[in-house]
Amino acid sequence: MSDLWEKPDRLLVLPLALLAGVLFVTALSLALPAGSGPAVLLLDRHAVPPAHSPFVYPFTVQNLMHLLFFVGLGELFVRWRIAERELALTHAGLLPQEYRTVLGVHNLAPIRAAVKHRYDEEHGFLPSLVDLCILQFMASRSVDQTVSVLNSSLELIQHRLDLRYALLRYLVWVIPTIGFIGTVVGIALALSQIDPTATEQPLADIAAALGISFYTTLVALMESAVLVLLLNLVQAREESALNRAGNQTLTNLINRLHVGDATA
Repeated sequence: MSDLWEKPDRLLVLPLALLAGVLFVTALSLALPAGSGPAVLLLDRHAVPPAHSPFVYPFTVQNLMHLLFFVGLGELFVRWRIAERELALTHAGLLPQEYRTVLGVHNLAPIRAAVKHRYDEEHGFLPSLVDLCILQFMASRSVDQTVSVLNSSLELIQHRLDLRYALLRYLVWVIPTIGFIGTVVGIALALSQIDPTATEQPLADIAAALGISFYTTLVALMESAVLVLLLNLVQAREESALNRAGNQTLTNLINRLHVGDATA
């Protein structure tokens, strides 16, 4: 459980998020009587199922959107915990903070030893930047080349970070899309109830079909709005961690390198 909190695995969080979505739907089903306004809105659960409706409870558009919503929340949880871990590394004292400190080659080996086990291919912005810059400086004895490597690494990490949000951006798009599909199906169902030759129309069935149409879109837009807000907050947090890592590497490592000592 501590590993799930400190460094969550997406493959483990995904089934847990789906399970949480199922429990959420179950809790709503138990709490909201069938046919009540909230039950119809949130679950599309009618006391008497609408005639000719393709959606039979619990296999409704709303419940599908709830499951996808919780998948998005699980993905946001992973990204949030990773962002907090990256921010914690910027406060771990991996680089000297004293403004008078100057670093020569003989000072770099202990710093590299302290960071080499604190990052991997996906995590550890600051340790990876520090290790890479130290290796570049020790190989080239050039601060300019080290700065160039830092800038290139920051661009690559930024691109990799952006790719991590691909699934979330898809979920933010697909939930309203499913809601609109429900809308189209609901309108088509309502139109199918109209008999041009009849003197009296089945208004109750038409209204129920239109309810499917309006409610799926409403729920989809609400859940999408929540995911968009949280996505932007979490992504800003993770990008802030990357910016701090780059700034600390430049300020507390590269700007302290003593080239004269390095070339002696």
